[in-house]
Amino acid sequence: MTSQTNSSTGSTVVYKVSGMTCGHCEGAVSQEISALAGVSAVKAVAKTGEVTVTSAAPLDEEAVRAAVDEAGYELVGRA
Repeated sequence: MTSQTNSSTGSTVVYKVSGMTCGHCEGAVSQEISALAGVSAVKAVAKTGEVTVTSAAPLDEEAVRAAVDEAGYELVGRA
């Protein structure tokens, strides 16, 4: 199941990320993904392992994967 929404305000995708256990983890993942071009909002939730990303246009999943990897976690895929 893929959770993706496209609208006039952009694209929202929910990703599954493994390894997040606390608020610090959420912040690290959010910071790295927020640095990607076009990203307007990121909400990471360690409890569920979900990261919701809103962007002006759909993002390249490999770019998101690289950002999550840079933060020290693993992108499992889309939720």
